[in-house]
Amino acid sequence: MSKVLSILAAACLLVANMGAAPVPDHQTAQSKANRLPKPYQVGPASWYGKQFHGRTTASGENFDMFELTAAHKKLPLGSYVKVTNLRNGKWIVVRINDRGPFVGNRIVDLSYSAGRMLQMRGVEKVRLDLVQPETLASNQSFGNPQ
Repeated sequence: MSKVLSILAAACLLVANMGAAPVPDHQTAQSKANRLPKPYQVGPASWYGKQFHGRTTASGENFDMFELTAAHKKLPLGSYVKVTNLRNGKWIVVRINDRGPFVGNRIVDLSYSAGRMLQMRGVEKVRLDLVQPETLASNQSFGNPQ
């Protein structure tokens, strides 16, 4: 009888140890969260379209409301920015080709098409992340050797 009890006790101990899950390392999860790049800017954004279509932008090109462009007060003209709509998580990369916005505390004015792709409902809170030219170059199609 003692032999049966000792086998049963060993089996219970074995099953209990096999079912135990490792304790999560909260410091590792915390350090991963800290490694995410900080946004360049977070704040309200709007879009502009028909009333400016065809007018000259700060970069000297004509504004095309159907292109994926934006106006920013300080970023260099020709730079690229990833814009994320914080309401719905949709994002898009736009090229800065104009200066502005000059209304309220907005941080960026998007072209009509960019605003539409982000499903903006008027003024929305967005996140801006700078996009390096190398990142864009590595994502272009492979069919065009240079």
